[in-house]
Amino acid sequence: MDVNTEIHNAFEVIKNGGIILYPTDTVWGIGCDATNEEAIKKIFALKQREESKSMIVLVNGERMMHQVFNEIPEVAWQILDYSEKPTTLILDKPKNVAKNIIAEDNSLAVRMVTEPFCYKLMERMKKPLVSTSANISGMPTPQSFKEISSEILKGVDYVVNLNREKSNAKPSTIIKLGLDSQVKIIRK
Repeated sequence: MDVNTEIHNAFEVIKNGGIILYPTDTVWGIGCDATNEEAIKKIFALKQREESKSMIVLVNGERMMHQVFNEIPEVAWQILDYSEKPTTLILDKPKNVAKNIIAEDNSLAVRMVTEPFCYKLMERMKKPLVSTSANISGMPTPQSFKEISSEILKGVDYVVNLNREKSNAKPSTIIKLGLDSQVKIIRK
């Protein structure tokens, strides 16, 4: 399947408030428009996940990062510059995203991606993309497309037809950065 066709199909579903199953720079993810509260509710329902648990938002560059956060600590850029693997940062005081994706402590997990499908999809959306692992809450994260449960496959509005043979993907490193310069590693 051609990447541009898949981007078009996924964009049409997302634009209409749908949720997609798609390959990210790490594991397969369930996603939607990060500014669409109703679409985010569909993901919580599909994953059977408490709405108090936050999800990751993907951005495709510095401009979109500034669209989502007023203040980005300098150390965030340093971590992103030196990271050798996909790294998710938890930053304080997000803006321009749906309220139900923001954690109770007013923080949001964000990862900058260069993976072509995600990057180009967000370029078309002009908005950040929700990314959460393709599993029911509490179940193991699928390491490949073939490990994704039929419940998840049937529960999304569109399944992207790319990279289905890729496996042994690993979740990203997660680092929490407070505006007070506190740094805490959540997942290596």
